[in-house]
Amino acid sequence: MFSELDPVMLARVQFGANITFHILFPTISISLAWVLLFFKLRFNKTGDARWMAAYRFWVKVFALTFALGVVSGITMSFQFGTNWPGYMETVGNIAGPLLAYEVLTAFFLEATFLGIMLFGTRRVSNRVHTVATLLVAGGTTLSAFWILALNSWMQTPAGFEMIDGRAHATDWLAVVFNPSFPYRLVHMLLASGLTVAFLVAGISAYRWLRGDRAPEVRSTLRTGVVLAAVLIPLQIVAGDLHGLNTLHHQPAKLAAMEGIWKTGKGAPAVLFGLPNASTRSNDFEIAIPKLASLYLTHSLDGEIRGLDAFGERHPPVAPVFFAFRIMVGMGLLMLAVSWLAAWQTRRGREPRRWLARALMAMTFSGWVALVAGWYVTEVGRQPYLVYGVLTTAQAASKVPATMIGSTLVMYLTLYAALIAAYVSVVFYLARKAGEADAQADIPRGMMPSHFRSAQ
Repeated sequence: MFSELDPVMLARVQFGANITFHILFPTISISLAWVLLFFKLRFNKTGDARWMAAYRFWVKVFALTFALGVVSGITMSFQFGTNWPGYMETVGNIAGPLLAYEVLTAFFLEATFLGIMLFGTRRVSNRVHTVATLLVAGGTTLSAFWILALNSWMQTPAGFEMIDGRAHATDWLAVVFNPSFPYRLVHMLLASGLTVAFLVAGISAYRWLRGDRAPEVRSTLRTGVVLAAVLIPLQIVAGDLHGLNTLHHQPAKLAAMEGIWKTGKGAPAVLFGLPNASTRSNDFEIAIPKLASLYLTHSLDGEIRGLDAFGERHPPVAPVFFAFRIMVGMGLLMLAVSWLAAWQTRRGREPRRWLARALMAMTFSGWVALVAGWYVTEVGRQPYLVYGVLTTAQAASKVPATMIGSTLVMYLTLYAALIAAYVSVVFYLARKAGEADAQADIPRGMMPSHFRSAQ
């Protein structure tokens, strides 16, 4: 069945499936930890029981998400040895230390204080529990820092030299703070925040539609939509700056994103088209003249290098082209829904039912935009694994296509089941949330008189 297929392509699909599944969960845990800290601080400041109720519910979602993120990360790391031995052989002197820094700093920090965060509300003082939540949130962000430093280095390698076919760091600051790292870090953290904002708003809308009028439901819904409304304009600006960085350092990827086949001045912005590799043009193209040159070079007559400037050394155009438009389209939809929801829920107003349904439908919209964006990033780097240093084919193992294909089927089946189970459990927790005891797990040191009844 798989013997006639290209083993390198199968290995790429398998790793793509693994990283797609994995990234869904850290994206949530990174920002959800900070949202939990916000709930905790609001409770500490106001004594309002609704914020502690919100914390109790969402910490369960965090625990589930964190567990799946850790397990899927372990599976993904195995593939460096099984499918991509050439990667660690060539750049292991750089990739290895960066991965080790993540384990020695972020993972140990999370592992040390996660138990206190999850189970310590009645076992430690309220102050200690708050600090533990803060440290776990910091640990998740620190983990993202190191992983994105490595990923960005693979996109825009710097601070190294090649000796006998192996990369050796000459400047670790240049390695970590490589040209694309600041843009990618900000872009990813904002994407994480938006994913969590719509998750919180969507689940809260689901509870509200089911008739759950617990005080925390309206508060968390409002928190989610306001967070989304604030972050989405920042994400648009960050995305634009990231695109300009890509134009400078990875022009072939940028040309594929924009669907620009020929180098020229006054490049149009292609709104829609069907990239045709055989004719090296876009079929059924709908474009706005000169707009791409305007927003990429800030000049109507600015020159943009097309795919013709790179010969065959450019990524597959169609996946990058369509993934980029899915990401942008979802971002614009998130902008419209979040701003409308923030306006309609101002001053404690209840959302209209159609708006609540829209928010519920967009509960996991952040995942769609996130995965599309990462496909632009990773597929757009092809044919390189480390841009300009190591090609994907050079890093691939000699594992037969049949073995890769059979494990790919198992991975896809398992991941589909786990994603379905995760979504089901999150909505199950939402259905059961209204039945929870409002006074359960009152933090130690907080007297009942400190609580104010929800109005």
